[in-house]
Amino acid sequence: MKKKYRIAVIAGDGIGPEVLTEGIKVLNKVAELDGGFEFEFTHFPWGCEYYTQYGKMMDEDGLEQLKDFDAIYLGAVGYPGVPDHISLWDLLLKIRKGFDQYVNLRPIKLLNGAPCPLKDVSRDQIDMLVIRENSEGEYAGAGDWLFKGKPHEVVLQTGIFSRNGVERIIRYAYEEARKQGKSLTSISKGNALNYSMVFWDQVFEEVGEEYPDVKTYSYLVDAAAMFFVKQPWRFEIVVTSNLFGDIITDLGAAIAGGLGLAAGANINPTLEFPSMFEPIHGSAPDIAGNNIANPLASIWSASQILDFFGHDDWGKEVLNSIEQVMTEGKVLTPDMGGNSTTQDVGQAVAGSLRNPQALKINE
Repeated sequence: MKKKYRIAVIAGDGIGPEVLTEGIKVLNKVAELDGGFEFEFTHFPWGCEYYTQYGKMMDEDGLEQLKDFDAIYLGAVGYPGVPDHISLWDLLLKIRKGFDQYVNLRPIKLLNGAPCPLKDVSRDQIDMLVIRENSEGEYAGAGDWLFKGKPHEVVLQTGIFSRNGVERIIRYAYEEARKQGKSLTSISKGNALNYSMVFWDQVFEEVGEEYPDVKTYSYLVDAAAMFFVKQPWRFEIVVTSNLFGDIITDLGAAIAGGLGLAAGANINPTLEFPSMFEPIHGSAPDIAGNNIANPLASIWSASQILDFFGHDDWGKEVLNSIEQVMTEGKVLTPDMGGNSTTQDVGQAVAGSLRNPQALKINE
């Protein structure tokens, strides 16, 4: 009997529905080729258009509706006319926090055929995994706005760094570094943020005593940003806070092909609640509906879904297919120098897939 994976689909705004359609196409093709599992997709209409109609980004009981799914597949959120803090806090962050998806995984890997703005850098020199704390820190939402609108108004934005929150993300990173046999780099700002980041650095050292086999480094975030550009090979597994992780992964995307190739996973390691997978690009409303959006980031996110379900061989095969399409260069969207449609690219990736088990037999 086939294993069935139930996936909640929130296509969202702008190009979200277009690119997610291609990710779903690839997942269904994988299931067809494998024969041992299948996907059941349930679509939810939430997002900014939903907000303009109903005054809310998702149903009041949205988390209750989502909690029994195996995973959530998200397109993009944001649209002109809806404030960014509304679209972010009332949907994306509501899901991340409500389902305690405290691990954010963003691979920064230069695939074959992907453009890179750096000179004299080989493909294998840009290959890292950024593990970002995803539940508290600078995005905890704590603070106040005092004397609003008056000359002496004061705004407080409070970063929350709990022992539990910091230790669990750092321990997750150490475990990943040990499993992959790679170095672990912590990125913080302990010289200026004399409470939160000093505490972060302290916990990084404390937990590290349990992992003497893991080689470690620690950089201030400004120095790390410089090394991302000048010497990206310094980094293998990276762990950092919510805000710093948000910033450096966009920088990482820029050196590894652009946001059209940037994928992200929001993981609940306990499996108590579903994890969520998404391309990290925006909704790009200026090109929505033109069928020219690059779907490769959403397809990479689909490979992360496969990894999460334990089908690592298929996750790698999806990446191989993305590389094949980019290397051939015949079917690419305009942002990558081609003139193909979103659907063409999705079909090309799906058509390049080969069953990993069959390939092993042939070898």
